[in-house]
Amino acid sequence: MTRLASFFAAFCVFFATSAVANDQPVVVELYTSQGCSSCPPADKLLHELAEMDDVIALSLHVDYWDYLGWKDKFASPAFTKRQHNYARALGETSVYTPQMIIGGTDHVVGSRPMKVSKLIQKHGQKPKQVDVVLQRNGSQVVINAASAQTQDMVVYLIRYSPRETVDVRRGENRGHTLTYANVVTDWQQVEEWDGAEPLRVFAQATGTAPVVVIVQRKGYRDVLGAAQLR
Repeated sequence: MTRLASFFAAFCVFFATSAVANDQPVVVELYTSQGCSSCPPADKLLHELAEMDDVIALSLHVDYWDYLGWKDKFASPAFTKRQHNYARALGETSVYTPQMIIGGTDHVVGSRPMKVSKLIQKHGQKPKQVDVVLQRNGSQVVINAASAQTQDMVVYLIRYSPRETVDVRRGENRGHTLTYANVVTDWQQVEEWDGAEPLRVFAQATGTAPVVVIVQRKGYRDVLGAAQLR
């Protein structure tokens, strides 16, 4: 068994035996790039996370490695901006790939499965702060949310492609065929909310792509609630 395979096996065992205190899924954002030679192990780990019912795993491709000779077709300047906003909120001076942001407040190199699993366990044991319930209504998604306290929050609607495969022809990963899980294709703010009253929003979500809704404390802070429709 290779060292990487051993890591993944240990990760799966650790996570399977971890206690989760509530039924709120933990949101994991992986910042990655097809032009980053260090990213494939983290991309593989995200496949494992995407299979877990108590995790919402999202792959956000950044564009700052495109200059190396291969343009990542999933990359968006908006995802790069979100990562930089996290860096400022977390008091960091730079960004990197592969980076996982877990629960909106912790970051870790995305190819370190044991550290990732410990942070997921930590966030899974936090008391639930916001209940989020989603329902499809034709081309719309009905978002219902209730908060345990008042605070400034932002509600995001995210769409993703469950699986994408790319033949990389140039750059650091030249000659490799890479497969990605839960590739984010759209990330939109749909509402600002203070939690004083229950929230009910009808958001446009055409097509059959999965839908994720995240309620996050304003200022790129804690993810307080999340739900998805696959």
